[in-house]
Amino acid sequence: MSGVNPYAYLQQVSVELSSITRADQLETVLDELEFLYEVISPELQDQADAVMDQVRKKLALLRQAE
Repeated sequence: MSGVNPYAYLQQVSVELSSITRADQLETVLDELEFLYEVISPELQDQADAVMDQVRKKLALLRQAE
């Protein structure tokens, strides 16, 4: 994820989350967000937490449907 703009990535995930329909895709996004969380500035961590919560909820719903 070298050269990634953390704010832009968080925004992109937020916008595209509704179109992600597979658990494996959500797992990849969650992995990327968790990595990003470790390297972003503290002021972005609240936003990252909110996005990760949304991804986790959607992932849980998809897993229940399987």
